[in-house]
Amino acid sequence: MAFKKNSLTLTGAVAMGTGVMIGAGIFALTGQMAELSGKWFPLAFIASGLIAGFSAYSYIKMSRVFPSSGGIAMFLKREFGKSTTTGGAALLMFFSMIINESLVARTFGTYSLQLFGIDDTSSLVPILGVGLLVVALIINLLKNSFIQSLSFVMSFVKIIGILIFALGGLFLSESVSRCVPKSDSEFGISGFLGATALGILAYKGFTTITNSGSEIKKPEKNIGRAIVISILICLVVYILVSVAVSCNLSIEEIVKAKNYSLAEAARPAFGDAGLLFTVIFAVVATISGIIASIFAVSRMFSMLEEMGLAPKIRLGFLGDVHENALYFIVGSAILLTIFFDLSRIASLGAVFYIVMDIQIHWGLIRHLREEVDVNIAVLITAILLDAVVLGFFLWVKAQTDMTIVMISVGGVALVFALEKIYLSYSRKVAMNDQK
Repeated sequence: MAFKKNSLTLTGAVAMGTGVMIGAGIFALTGQMAELSGKWFPLAFIASGLIAGFSAYSYIKMSRVFPSSGGIAMFLKREFGKSTTTGGAALLMFFSMIINESLVARTFGTYSLQLFGIDDTSSLVPILGVGLLVVALIINLLKNSFIQSLSFVMSFVKIIGILIFALGGLFLSESVSRCVPKSDSEFGISGFLGATALGILAYKGFTTITNSGSEIKKPEKNIGRAIVISILICLVVYILVSVAVSCNLSIEEIVKAKNYSLAEAARPAFGDAGLLFTVIFAVVATISGIIASIFAVSRMFSMLEEMGLAPKIRLGFLGDVHENALYFIVGSAILLTIFFDLSRIASLGAVFYIVMDIQIHWGLIRHLREEVDVNIAVLITAILLDAVVLGFFLWVKAQTDMTIVMISVGGVALVFALEKIYLSYSRKVAMNDQK
């Protein structure tokens, strides 16, 4: 499937961004964030949105000057050239998007099983997740116009459904006092900032818009508009839903059902009908999120291949280079879906993404601040916010799951090391070809 310039409208780009964000964010992360920050998790969603807003500044500014499919990879190359920093940071983004797909896939499995009263530890969770990934792969082998139309319809349906859940949950809450956070010594500032770092994953879907780049009509204007609109839509949705959950469940109940907290919160407010309603919209959200994410990440990897920062994937009889990349992406997501639980998938994705995000801001300050015309104070603030929440997140996780901290840090180091090896090898091959 070839890229088609001007094949995505502003509405389609917003649908794609919100499709990825809402699919991964509110359903998968609400319980995870509540486990870290207690009753303050609605405020953590707001703090995450503010940080995402500062981060979006760099992407919007860069997109106006350098609109392109695979945008983030191209941004990094503009900043650092064809280097290990460029390739390593771009691959962190690439893998964080694959991690996001596995997060959404397991969320799909977890929520689907609530209809049958099956525990989220069941082996059916990864099985259903893998099934969704395969279906999303098939859809992504179709045309852009079909993906855009499907993303728009499903994004519209799920946003309406989630707003009904949120507003209905607030209206039908038995105790308004449960909605108000109270001081709790068990959850401190470190837990809140750790939850904020995790919440950034709920907004990172705006980067799928930059990755579509020149495929968006009037990209110099519409990329920035689509990013701002998507973040604002998601911020409002997250605030309403997280408050509704806190009104209907105690923090202990939210944490106990952390992998399907929205479905659990629907029971006291709406009863069995509410559970069915919530699960259906969770399924819609995760399906559209997976489709939109695969669509975007495939374009980013194609850009990395064209830039010589990643090897071209050849799978013989399995279609062209782009289709081969799709198989690799979905295959990787399937492995993560099978072997990692939701908490570890989310943690790994948060670390990879925030490290990459810091590189984007620093490169803009160091190399392109005059060409792109940016406000240095905004960029420095974005870096500091990323660094603070990442540090606290790793600190909090180290207290409960040192293994995922080691995997995350080791994974970052491994990505940059492999990129350095690959670039060295590529240069040697190029030199031999010239002889």
